[in-house]
Amino acid sequence: MRRAKPAGSERMTTAEAAIATMVGNGIDTLFCLPGVQNDNFFDALHKAQDKVRPIHTRHEQATAYMALGSAMATGQPAVYSVVPGPGFLNTTAALSTAYACNAPVLALVGQIQSATIGHNLGQLHEIPDQLGIMRLLTKSADRIRSPVEAPAKMTEAFRQMRSGRPRPVALECPIDVWGRTANVTLPSAPAAADPMAIDTDAVATAARLLGGSKRPLIVVGSGAQAASAEVTELANALQAPVVANRMGRGVLDGRNPLSVNTLEGHALWAEADVVLAVGTRLLAPLQSWGTDEDMKIIRVDADPDELDRIGRPAVGIVGDAAPVLRAIIAAMGRHASRRPSRTEEMQALHARTSAKLAYLQPQLGLLEAIRAELPENGIFVDELTQLGYVSRLTFPTYAPRSFISPGYQGTLGWGLATALGVKVGRPDAPVVSVTGDGGFMFNVQELATAVQHRIPIVVVLVNDGAYGNVRRIQVQSYGNRVIASDLQNPDFMKLVESFGAQALRAKTPDQLRKALRKGFAADLPTVIEVPAGPMPDPWQMTRPGRVRPRTS
Repeated sequence: MRRAKPAGSERMTTAEAAIATMVGNGIDTLFCLPGVQNDNFFDALHKAQDKVRPIHTRHEQATAYMALGSAMATGQPAVYSVVPGPGFLNTTAALSTAYACNAPVLALVGQIQSATIGHNLGQLHEIPDQLGIMRLLTKSADRIRSPVEAPAKMTEAFRQMRSGRPRPVALECPIDVWGRTANVTLPSAPAAADPMAIDTDAVATAARLLGGSKRPLIVVGSGAQAASAEVTELANALQAPVVANRMGRGVLDGRNPLSVNTLEGHALWAEADVVLAVGTRLLAPLQSWGTDEDMKIIRVDADPDELDRIGRPAVGIVGDAAPVLRAIIAAMGRHASRRPSRTEEMQALHARTSAKLAYLQPQLGLLEAIRAELPENGIFVDELTQLGYVSRLTFPTYAPRSFISPGYQGTLGWGLATALGVKVGRPDAPVVSVTGDGGFMFNVQELATAVQHRIPIVVVLVNDGAYGNVRRIQVQSYGNRVIASDLQNPDFMKLVESFGAQALRAKTPDQLRKALRKGFAADLPTVIEVPAGPMPDPWQMTRPGRVRPRTS
């Protein structure tokens, strides 16, 4: 007897159900590299091309880096798909970076035949415990075992990405499951984030401390990127400087006098009486700058484990930054008082800092040229390179999610592929990626992806013929015993042109400005090579020491 189809269900494959659930959760682009374990999935994707645009890359790592770039630039989930085993393993540097940077990335990965998983038979692309590896690098990971499971497990993946601390998630699906059919009921709505109750008592205490503060300081990280308006309102009301390292840049407009870098934040930390830390691990201040009983720290974080990971704050509030800060602003009403402007004080601090950093040439001149030509809505992609290191202290960032950095993971070579994902996620925004000749070659093949899919980013490639940071350390700290850091490079202009991209060269900041204008006007990717020699060391300015407790 034929079983009746349940009401609201539809006959479809696992792959079709997974794709439909992705679409229902707002996914319109898939970064991917196909292969045999995912053939049925890509056949279903072919039928859904009007809903989901596939962008295929030349290496699996780029699928994940592009998804990461899109997620970081938009704050919304992004998805990549690759084959199991070596295909998945090729994406794990990007996956670990997504974890470090709190980016909502879904890894949708194939798997070998269901019956052979865990038997170590030597199947194509088999690795021991792929799901276990996924669980080490993500917020959650699971396996899709049937068409009926697909919508629920996909929905749960999106719920995880949207709830609490955003981090990557992963799903694997065996080769024999993608093509199976069943009557499937799709979700009626996108996955919703779990609500987070706000501790009103803690909010009241935080408001009282901030209202009574004399030298308040705000420190922001990636968790504050969606709370720019609230941070700005609090900073202006309290006349509290806002410290941002890599992940918090742009939360407060860099043109606001209260926007300070970590070098300036270090100086202000010494005298601060109340510190409001929003969506930041607060690692350097707590571990290196020091604390004492005269400083009250208020921490706001979506991850309860972060609140007292290093030390217990005076007040800890679990929740999304924007609603928590709105509650603090509302509660500050009766504690608020008119604060004298600190603009002149901050301008003097900025002038002293600029003088200290003036030795960082040619990095400063090149970064000033980039800022002058990058439109106000432009996005800057940081890299493990000399311009990148200095940019974290000196590059003015005007808006949230416009300074994209690999954070503490420090993922060399991520820049080009990540910038492509940034541009796909934010096609309205000009995107510039700074890189060195070492990191550039990690993903140079993705220029072919950029040309094929018409992704017009601009890459500023500083060519010093070395892994420059490593070589400088060897020269300075190891008696000039240079080893394994010099590079034999191709002719970058010919290489870039061979992909069909635009190749330009600039030897001075003025030439760089002209090249940037030409690059931003193009509808294809542009690489601007900047020949350079050894550059001055920025690290002495990025690692200031302990200032508390204060000593007489």
